[in-house]
Amino acid sequence: MPVETWLTFTIGFMILGSIVALELRDILSSIIAIGVVGLGVSMSFLFLQAPDLAIVQFLFEIFALIILVRAFIGKDYHAFEPAKASIALTLSSIIALSAILLLSVPVLRLLPPFGEPLMHTAQHYLDHGARETGAANLVASVILDYRAYDTLGEITVLFTAILGVFTVLRTAIKSEGGTDEE
Repeated sequence: MPVETWLTFTIGFMILGSIVALELRDILSSIIAIGVVGLGVSMSFLFLQAPDLAIVQFLFEIFALIILVRAFIGKDYHAFEPAKASIALTLSSIIALSAILLLSVPVLRLLPPFGEPLMHTAQHYLDHGARETGAANLVASVILDYRAYDTLGEITVLFTAILGVFTVLRTAIKSEGGTDEE
């Protein structure tokens, strides 16, 4: 089966997960539905032969789910109440978004055509990336070969942020009188 078919199926799966997340009345169930959407993004990166991005996306989704579930579990406010939006607020939002879209059209026309980058470095990556690195995906060749140290630094920042969040959550639990095993 071609990759485009799998991508179409995955995108449909993600759209369905997003709709389910929006329609559920329980926040914990919505968080899990959003996790399904993130899993679809990770699978899409795998289909596009970018396993590094798939791994980062998968780890991010797992950690985000753990943090969100930990934050909302046992709380009384995870029941959904419908919002009361007025017609005037809805109309003003639609008018504002339409104005932003119309004002952005001239700016979008200034962008270079697709496949013609502004910088010479990007053109070098496009012309020689697959041959020099042997990677099947140009994004993966840029991330893992040309900018490997940058990627390593980004991953370090990501894991440091995750450790910081866990430290803050653990401190908050201890200050509430709980123990680490809770």
